Amino acid sequence: MAGHPRVVAFGGGHGLAAALGAWRRITPELTAVVTVADDGGSSGRIRREMPVLPPGDLRMALAALADDDALEMARLLQHRLGGTGVLAGHPVGNLVLTGLVELHGGDTVRALDTVCGLLGARGRVLPMADVPLDLVARVETVDPDDPARTRTIRGQVAIAGTPGRVRDILVSPPDPPVHPDVLAAIAAADVVSLGPGSWYTSVLPHLLVPRLRAALAASRARVVVVLNLEPQPGETDGFSPEEHLRVLLGHLDGVALHTVIADVDAVVDRCGLLSAVRECGAELVLAPVAEPGGSPRHDPARLAAALAQVVGAGDGTGVPAGAPGPAEHGRFEGER
Repeated sequence: MAGHPRVVAFGGGHGLAAALGAWRRITPELTAVVTVADDGGSSGRIRREMPVLPPGDLRMALAALADDDALEMARLLQHRLGGTGVLAGHPVGNLVLTGLVELHGGDTVRALDTVCGLLGARGRVLPMADVPLDLVARVETVDPDDPARTRTIRGQVAIAGTPGRVRDILVSPPDPPVHPDVLAAIAAADVVSLGPGSWYTSVLPHLLVPRLRAALAASRARVVVVLNLEPQPGETDGFSPEEHLRVLLGHLDGVALHTVIADVDAVVDRCGLLSAVRECGAELVLAPVAEPGGSPRHDPARLAAALAQVVGAGDGTGVPAGAPGPAEHGRFEGER
């Protein structure tokens, strides 16, 4: 892949921030496409009171791409206001983004580009849809004696907080409008990445938007999935890495999958995961991508080293010399 790869990273929250922290070490040609389904906390309050997209996940992606010279501004955007009044708990960045959208006549993308300029962002941040989304899930509760064991739960916060296993998920509205810049970025991409992050509420929703899925199915980009380090309570309790992947496979619907990256120490059943990867027609890369010391967080430098080898970024990526890569822990080729 000559020059810097053009990368589109899908997701939301801390998972997308981790992916962006790695990708920004590899390429400046980076577009974050961010979920807009958050209905809790500050974002929930703002989307209920204003005709805007929930800003929280967008803010986190912006902060993750901030230039090193703008880290004080990034910290300001992430700072949550204290006190007990109506502004308590609001991150400054959520209010800034909401104000800019209003200032620009409802143009969210223009507002995001303005903040990218203020942050000297290494890349661009775009919303996955032009309208706020609601998530609707069918959740199987943990009580075997519950006469209504399978329930329909609406809203990201409610889904994450309902004990049990999510069996399927939908977005509402079912066919939301998508900004042309998002579709153009996908069409031009060399690489598209999914994960890590909340599987049902941050990763899969992108595949449930028909216009996004169609753009991905038509894309010639390499699609890379970064698996989570552990199951998420309330969404994927008890899920193995291969179960995460099989759920993803059930939502691809014509979207090709090329590479799956998993942490070498988080995989108990390598043969089981390899089998699931082969079902997707992809290759499996096992690498040390978690923070040292057992913390269930992806290390940006380690993840960047794995991603750089996958996309053939070569030298000059910003990945520290000597950073461990997938070849040190094995590479398993699936059927393509």
